[in-house]
Amino acid sequence: MTTATTTSAAARTSAVYAASGASVLRLGLLHTKYNLLETVRVPMAVIGPIVFPALSFAFFILPQRALVDDPAGATQAVIQLMVFAVMVNALFAYGLNISQARETPWEPYVRTLPAPAGARILGQVFSVGLIGILSLVPLFAMGALFTAATADAGQVLFGAVILLLSSLPFVFAGIAIGYALPFKAAIAVIQIVMFGLAFAGGLFLPPMMFPDWLDTASRFLPSREARELVIWAVQGGELPLLELAGSIVWTLLLLTLALALYRRDEGRRYR
Repeated sequence: MTTATTTSAAARTSAVYAASGASVLRLGLLHTKYNLLETVRVPMAVIGPIVFPALSFAFFILPQRALVDDPAGATQAVIQLMVFAVMVNALFAYGLNISQARETPWEPYVRTLPAPAGARILGQVFSVGLIGILSLVPLFAMGALFTAATADAGQVLFGAVILLLSSLPFVFAGIAIGYALPFKAAIAVIQIVMFGLAFAGGLFLPPMMFPDWLDTASRFLPSREARELVIWAVQGGELPLLELAGSIVWTLLLLTLALALYRRDEGRRYR
């Protein structure tokens, strides 16, 4: 009798957790829908992350015929602009959306609704992630049509997974900026961070064109680390252990910073 009662209680508990998970996912998809509708109302918020990396590819990569006609070099060039596209989307989407939302009365109201925070986070991740995927499409098409870049389906899939994981430092950096700064200051800081990481991280120019001191310094930046890890995933070779360790450290540091700033903001508003 006791065993049957315990089993029944465990089953009910599992059912509750399953229903709760399904509810969070359903609410997360609902948040995704309205986040996307809100974003689409400002067309430049969608056009910018998609067009800017493609224009960078056209101006910085395509004129270099020796690079685009070399299969290995062209593949690396496409990869580094894809890392740039993901970084731009994460920094601007999370940084500006969060900082802007904090200045409106709507955000504190939404926090009072009887919905778990996980649903709102899922909504942000899904909506920003969808625009990030769209930003990769023009680069993939330009690389296939106008360069000698080459990769099979398995390499592309593995590269996409590594690109997703190595983009986490940019996501947490955007969240940290959003909770640390007001909207106008966040715009300036994000632009400085974006161009600094892009140029010094070898996303506009190949690192082999860097002087020795800059090449050494850039290996400790999350943008350079993401570039090297995705190139390893697509082209193979020896695993870049230094870049892998650096990416993990950046992820943990920026995650800790983002959580601390979120709690500081929450404490200021609700104490």
